[in-house]
Amino acid sequence: MAKVEHILQTPNFKKAVKKLKPNQKKDLDNAVKELLENPFIGEQKKGDLAFLRIHKFQMTKQLTLLGYSYNEVILTLELMALGYHENFYRDIKRTT
Repeated sequence: MAKVEHILQTPNFKKAVKKLKPNQKKDLDNAVKELLENPFIGEQKKGDLAFLRIHKFQMTKQLTLLGYSYNEVILTLELMALGYHENFYRDIKRTT
């Protein structure tokens, strides 16, 4: 498996990260490191969200979803969304 060369962040993702506390950012950093090691650990969605993969992880003892896409051709990991399950998929559909 090839190594990720580029990491992109959408404006929605940046806005969500900006609101996090330092201990939450540490949990997010660990989740992103896991994705860099293996971009295929997230669940591939179907239908309207077929472009999206979801990695579920614990952020301060709460299940958090990290939405991303991975392009194998140009080795790019695009971090698209971060949030809790409530309205997560609805919000993703609105922004794409």
